[in-house]
Amino acid sequence: MGKYRKVVVGGTFDRLHLGHKALLRRAFEVGRFVYIGLTSDEMVKDKPYAERILPYPHRLRDLLKFLEVNGYQNYRIIKIHNALGFTVEFRELEAIVVSEETYKGALLVNRAREEHGLKPLAIERIPIIRSGIGEKISSSLIRAGLIDPFGNPVRR
Repeated sequence: MGKYRKVVVGGTFDRLHLGHKALLRRAFEVGRFVYIGLTSDEMVKDKPYAERILPYPHRLRDLLKFLEVNGYQNYRIIKIHNALGFTVEFRELEAIVVSEETYKGALLVNRAREEHGLKPLAIERIPIIRSGIGEKISSSLIRAGLIDPFGNPVRR
């Protein structure tokens, strides 16, 4: 059982890759129940290669498949429309799981929670997962055709 009753993790989860999977696994390791914020299509329109981001229903399908294959059951996926998502509405949250890259977002969440009279969340941080080309594994590099979801360079 996780050390927190309820944790939150969020992202676009486009082209589910090793970094996403590590983030989700950590959330289920530390939390007994995991809230997953999945970004809306409107929220991702300014990301690199936004035109190549899979639509929300596809990203949701891939996320559900990952959760099912890994036997995760205690979760709820919620569509989010801004960086704070539902973190300032759900009083019962105890922790947030982020990568080193998204750590600053967790600090913003905690500041907003305090402004709303809520307790700040414990921050569980995972390290960046590197790709075969030395950079972090990212959906942007996958969309650009430089790496695959496992971080391997794509041969041209």
